[in-house]
Amino acid sequence: MSDSKIKFGTDGWRGSIADDFTFANVRKVTRAIAAYLQTRQHQPLLIGYDTRFLADQFAQTAAEVLTELGWQVQIASEYCPTPAIAYNVRHRHAVGALMFTASHNPANYCGIKFIPDYAGPATADITDAIIAQLSDADSAPPDHPVDSAISQFDPKPDYLKFIYAQLDVERMRAAKLKIKYDALYSTTQGYLDTALRHCGCEVEAFHTNRDVLFGGGMPQPDQKHMSELAAKVKHQADVGMATDGDGDRFGIIDEQGNFLSPHVILLVLARHLLLNKHKTGAIIRSVATTHLLDNFAAQHGLKIYETPVGFKHIGEKMRQIDVLIGGEESGGLSIAGHIPEKDGMMANLLVTEAIAYAGTPLSELVAIATQEVGGPLYNQRQDLELPEVDKTAVLDALKQNPPQEIAGIKVKETSYESGIKLYLEDSSWVLLRPSGTEPVMRVYIETVPAKKQQITAAVDNLIAASK
Repeated sequence: MSDSKIKFGTDGWRGSIADDFTFANVRKVTRAIAAYLQTRQHQPLLIGYDTRFLADQFAQTAAEVLTELGWQVQIASEYCPTPAIAYNVRHRHAVGALMFTASHNPANYCGIKFIPDYAGPATADITDAIIAQLSDADSAPPDHPVDSAISQFDPKPDYLKFIYAQLDVERMRAAKLKIKYDALYSTTQGYLDTALRHCGCEVEAFHTNRDVLFGGGMPQPDQKHMSELAAKVKHQADVGMATDGDGDRFGIIDEQGNFLSPHVILLVLARHLLLNKHKTGAIIRSVATTHLLDNFAAQHGLKIYETPVGFKHIGEKMRQIDVLIGGEESGGLSIAGHIPEKDGMMANLLVTEAIAYAGTPLSELVAIATQEVGGPLYNQRQDLELPEVDKTAVLDALKQNPPQEIAGIKVKETSYESGIKLYLEDSSWVLLRPSGTEPVMRVYIETVPAKKQQITAAVDNLIAASK
């Protein structure tokens, strides 16, 4: 495989196991990361991995490469979530970490995510510098790996201690909430359920074993993959929750068995942090995330920032300014005082805390929060399977001839920062964005419920005509 096919997308390099994600390419990328970090070899490097097929062996291979190059390596003693590794980078004063994960991708994928010393996603300048080292990175197996330079560590205790310090544990214990948790065979088993029980919740957990095929599905906490959990939660628990494969994204089911989009959860948590916990700061959202957050920010005199898709942009902003909450529609968020990395476990625990503070069902909490800021709104994300050539053709056609209206509603502004985003004069918006990690075109729509059908149909026609 040529170096040109090793690309870092919005959240690391991912590839199909035995096709492009091979032991040879893992060695090559590991050497490139080591070359990028060569002036800081006095600090340790951490390595973590998820529950995927061969992820632990890929991690061990990287550790052997690094020790041959003279690095002190600390490798997780078992599979673990990305946020736990990220926090331990900071806690252990490491130069960074290699996390072997493909997040929510299908079971045949694996990936490498490099986490720098600031405990958040690597920015484009860092990944570009790593890619620049690939041509000089020998992919051969190490001759003499120094096993004594590899030590194991458990990222769980320090991470959970850090989490508990940010929560009102006593109030949560007093609420005695019933939680149903679907681990989706992910790395958060043993983490999120442990934390919930520590906070006084009665927890029933599902799919808490390693299954490299993810039960025939995907470790993705969306409506489709949480339907089994929704049926279990309905009128039998206060809330249902899940995470993705490496624990950095969340999914929530209310007490009525309804899946709640990350859009409304971000709003509920922004309100909780400001009004209940008296936190303050700016709100950061990705270009694909609800503008109800803008309305909330305006009502309370907070600044709002829009970033391109990819939590690395939110994380970078969090390192620059005081932030109340930062989040994206795909289920990633972080808050003031936390690491500048998305954390699905923290998100789920904050939802639990918000219910405990409110003393009302989650569905009522959502209704109150959305009505206060002009909602509810209809949010849709559709993933269209398109090869690279078609994704490029659609975007090129729309950039050359941008639409002036959608379903009879005038386009007042067009942005090309993350694909193409059309801002309509009635406050609706449409975003077409090629995925940075998958062969799909993501289509996002936000509008009032009464207009969803005509806008959706108009966007479908627009895409079909642009291929």
